[in-house]
Parts: sequence; structure tokens; C-alpha cells
Amino acid sequence: MEHKIDAANKILGRLATEVAILLRGKNLPTYNPSEINNIRVSVYNTDKLAVTGKKMGQKLYRHHTGFHGGLKEEKLSDRMTRDSRLVLQAAVRGMLPKNRSRARFMKNLKLFRKEL
Repeated sequence: MEHKIDAANKILGRLATEVAILLRGKNLPTYNPSEINNIRVSVYNTDKLAVTGKKMGQKLYRHHTGFHGGLKEEKLSDRMTRDSRLVLQAAVRGMLPKNRSRARFMKNLKLFRKEL
């Protein structure tokens, strides 16, 4: 089963929730939490995502390199200009279960910056 979603003018968090539900198959009557369905979700127009409030200037993405003083920070606005697919990918990844199945679900997510 394949789903195609247009991300133009959609709110980031609401879209990520919708994508996570579709990837897990929670919208199907045959949903089983231990099963990994073969459901593919394609999202296009990620450059046109919207966020509410002051998140563009205030939301930070942080990661640590492992070295002393290696905390790296990046604003949402900077990450959107660099690659908007990374923003949606991080949001969906955070909404999936934190176990081995998350990697399998993420393989079924395809993101495109422009229309197909």
C-alpha cells in the first residue's frame, strides 16, 4: 500500500503525526503493534512546510560529536534552508517507537523537496 501526501502549507507537527500513523498502519483494521506492514509513505513539497508561532527562530536541533565542547546547535530556519527533508524526518522519527522497528519504518518513508 502506498500513500502520497502533499506537504504544502501543512503544519510540521500535524503532518508528522499523520505520517507516523500511516507508517505504523494504525489506520488499518488489521493493526498489530508487533507487525511491520509494507506501507510506503511519500511526502512531497517539504520546502513549503509551515510552523506556528516563533519556532523558526527559537527551535534548536542539538547533537553532540563526542569530543569535549562538541555540542552543535542549529536553528529550525537554518535546517529548513539547508534541507527541509531533515526537519520532517526528525519529527516523524521522534513519533515512532524507540526500538528496532523504527529503522524499518523509516525505510518506508520517502521525502521529496519538490512536487513529483
